[in-house]
Amino acid sequence: MTVNLEQLRRCHFAVDLGAARTRVYVKGAGLVIDQPSAAAVNSRSGALIAVGEFAERMTGRTPDYIQVVRPIAGGTVVDIEMAHRMLRQLLGDKTRRALRRNLRLRAAACAPHGADPLAQRAITETLVGLGARRVELVDTLIAAAVGCGLPVERPEATMILMCGAASTQVAVLSLGSIVAAVRIPVGGDAVDHAIVQHLRHHHELLLPGQSVRPLQVALSGNGITSQGPAEAEIHGRDVVTGLPRSVRVDTAAVRDAIQTPLTGVLDGIGKVLRDCQPDLVADLADRGIVMVGGSALLPGLDHMLRQATGMPVHIAEQPDICAVQGLGAMLEGRIEPLVLNPMAA
Repeated sequence: MTVNLEQLRRCHFAVDLGAARTRVYVKGAGLVIDQPSAAAVNSRSGALIAVGEFAERMTGRTPDYIQVVRPIAGGTVVDIEMAHRMLRQLLGDKTRRALRRNLRLRAAACAPHGADPLAQRAITETLVGLGARRVELVDTLIAAAVGCGLPVERPEATMILMCGAASTQVAVLSLGSIVAAVRIPVGGDAVDHAIVQHLRHHHELLLPGQSVRPLQVALSGNGITSQGPAEAEIHGRDVVTGLPRSVRVDTAAVRDAIQTPLTGVLDGIGKVLRDCQPDLVADLADRGIVMVGGSALLPGLDHMLRQATGMPVHIAEQPDICAVQGLGAMLEGRIEPLVLNPMAA
């Protein structure tokens, strides 16, 4: 996907359809939607009951005829009709009417790196259902790099690590393009799942899927580093009796349990570096890695990457909204195109 800044400046709104959250940026208004990508549906009538945070809170607490669905999985739209209905409900009548005043409504959207044509078409059709006459797709990695202020247009290497809920993307950028990139099917959900399975197998404890975030409970303080707390108290349900129970969990064992999914991230970083030219790698030795995405806030993850790679690791300011903020900067015209021959300008 080639970024066309001239076409992006003509867009009226931008959408970041993430696996965990959906974000909408409206030109001139800023970020107007930042809600979980969830919808509650009445399976008998097909009626949409709730979307966003309210639907997220309903997970695991609904009767049989109400289902909480996620139309977006792994950054890809898997249910176009439901994604369209969810977006319409999130935007609301007032915002939709304001957007439809534009006779030729244009939209921009983030697409995961390496997304196949079918996935790109699903994103496009979702926004066309909102009334967009034209949809511009931007690689999520480029949008996130712009959003966190990286000088992607310069002839210098910058490395970005996008930690999502369903996957992790690693890329080296230079001259406004991606030099080398890899997408790893390991994200924050995989780390959560590893902790849940550890507690189930070793402590016979089931964690509530919605009311308790395993990482926030078990990995407090310094998180996955050895300087973290020695123990953490976990509340859940006993596998055998089904009664509520609390256990004291050794956080060192929890750190060992999540090393397997995190090893995949380290392998991806090594692969990207091996695919780069030595000059670019030399730039990265000083600049290091910039982490973006919601899972970048996993306590201690930056420390672990710093120890494993020997490179500086930085967490972007507001890493969870970098991608949509980058799209917004392109829409507002705050990004200037690269001039290859300044003497001729």
